[in-house]
Amino acid sequence: MATFPPRAAAGTIAGLCYESSSELTASDSELNAPFRLIVPRAARLNCPSESEGKAVPAGEALIAALDAVAREATLFAALWFVVGGIDDLLVDLIYVARRVRGRCEMLPALDRPVPAGRIAIFVPAWDESAVIGRMLRAALARFEHPDYRIYVGTYPNDPATIDAVAEVALEDARVRLVIGPRPGGTTKADCLNTLWRALLRDEAAEGFTASAVALHDAEDVVHPLELRVYAHGLIEHAAVQLPVLPLAHPHSRFFAGHYLDEFAESHGRSLVVRQAVGAGLPFAGVGCAIRRDVLGRLAAMRNGAPFDAASLTEDYELGLAIAAMGAPARLVRVTEAPGGPLIAIRAYFPSTIDAAVKQKARWMIGIALAGWDRTGWGGLLQVGDNWMRMRDRRATLEIPVLALAYLSILFWGLSLGAHLLAGTRLPAQSPLMQTVLWTNLALLLWRLAVRAAFVGRAYGWREALWSVPRVLSSNAVALLAARRALFDYVGMLGGAAPRWDKTAHQFPDLAKEPGG
Repeated sequence: MATFPPRAAAGTIAGLCYESSSELTASDSELNAPFRLIVPRAARLNCPSESEGKAVPAGEALIAALDAVAREATLFAALWFVVGGIDDLLVDLIYVARRVRGRCEMLPALDRPVPAGRIAIFVPAWDESAVIGRMLRAALARFEHPDYRIYVGTYPNDPATIDAVAEVALEDARVRLVIGPRPGGTTKADCLNTLWRALLRDEAAEGFTASAVALHDAEDVVHPLELRVYAHGLIEHAAVQLPVLPLAHPHSRFFAGHYLDEFAESHGRSLVVRQAVGAGLPFAGVGCAIRRDVLGRLAAMRNGAPFDAASLTEDYELGLAIAAMGAPARLVRVTEAPGGPLIAIRAYFPSTIDAAVKQKARWMIGIALAGWDRTGWGGLLQVGDNWMRMRDRRATLEIPVLALAYLSILFWGLSLGAHLLAGTRLPAQSPLMQTVLWTNLALLLWRLAVRAAFVGRAYGWREALWSVPRVLSSNAVALLAARRALFDYVGMLGGAAPRWDKTAHQFPDLAKEPGG
């Protein structure tokens, strides 16, 4: 007989329990046998008296390993979800506190005369021949403002878009066709800089100075009153952002629909709280206007180019850059009339999973990955601003944790199947695990309720109900977009130039849309 030395006192390693004993013995033949595991208490047939300290078959060892992996993965993900849930809960509390205290935006009086000054509207257009003509005609018919001009940026290797814009420009002198010097597509910021230079040429040739520059995309449905809001709002603020409300796509309830949920909550709650804590306001890239003098100061700081051509999310960075200049920007939520519809920008968003993944990947790179390097952090004492920047970059942590959470469900499924085959029970969860999981459930239900409330306010109760199952499609898009973003970002670190990875757009039949 060969004798093992006594084991150490009872302990836990990676969640596996070991008990003390005075001595274990084994025959020489057993010592020479293939390696076998001693099953920890957590996985022993749920009957310690029958199996404690006994060598068990590999099948039971595999069950023990599955239990351990599932347990540790679940606990890790659940703890991170608690941290994120508390972060979101703080935002909710600040929003509620502002509503209870009656603090709201000072809304512009739209019935007053419109302040004098021409508003230049920049519309970058790469491969937009399918929508740009209809968008321009709708804008010309809708805008209620006496003095504006639309500058449309195109590329020399995109003749279809050039032709579509030229057709409208020949009909209405308020549309300017601008063909950039480089083949497309470059970045959207590069195209916007081309439009900025065109505006400067017009100002010099015609002897005027624009009062503001507004930004739009080729698929946007503009609001008739938005230019009036800009004109009044820019009297006191350096920039104004209107809410963006994606249109409900009739054939894409889940993939296009999840944008409804995200923008309803973001532009109804998150940006409001962002302003409340003194953080810089990132722009949405559409439905925003910047005072001409502020943009001119920014251009002077950037060698004549106010938009950073190396950025994939020029709108996000532009808002932070203007805030860093000490120029106040505001989100303005105002209705057409008391109790009437919100003055907002509407558009169709990607309706397929591939298109949504492509768009979300670009946002992820520009904000959470490359944006981290490019925009950095605020000052040491700018707690609110740094908090919001951290929230912007949470995707770098949330997506891996989300993936791990879904994997833990798979592990528990495999573990359950193995226990059923073996005729054993799943191990009981520790008090810590139970507490964390119940906390997660409470935070999840609260988050779903809050999102449904904001979606209901913007779109009605039917879409509010749909927002609950759409969490799954939102998560699926986020996971796939994170993978694409990571590979693209690594390519950028290797020297690849940023490019306009655009998606195909649709323009709605306005006769069928609200307010059309």
